[in-house]
Amino acid sequence: QIIIAEAYRDAQRVKGEGDARAAAIYARAFNENPEFYSFYRSLDAYRASFKNKSDVIVLDPNSEFFKYFRNAGKGGK
Repeated sequence: QIIIAEAYRDAQRVKGEGDARAAAIYARAFNENPEFYSFYRSLDAYRASFKNKSDVIVLDPNSEFFKYFRNAGKGGK
């Protein structure tokens, strides 16, 4: 039991360190290029929302969620 508890503690510490590094990278990316960061996070949201072919989402096509789809092909923005 002690070995398992120590392994869990160590795993949580490593996970926390990784989360902190990821947060720092995201913050730096946002500060360097807020528009690209917004685009990248939108791609993550699209990916998470449409994981399966059977996924259905009902939104107004003019919603902020589809901002980058609406602007596709307009000078790369």
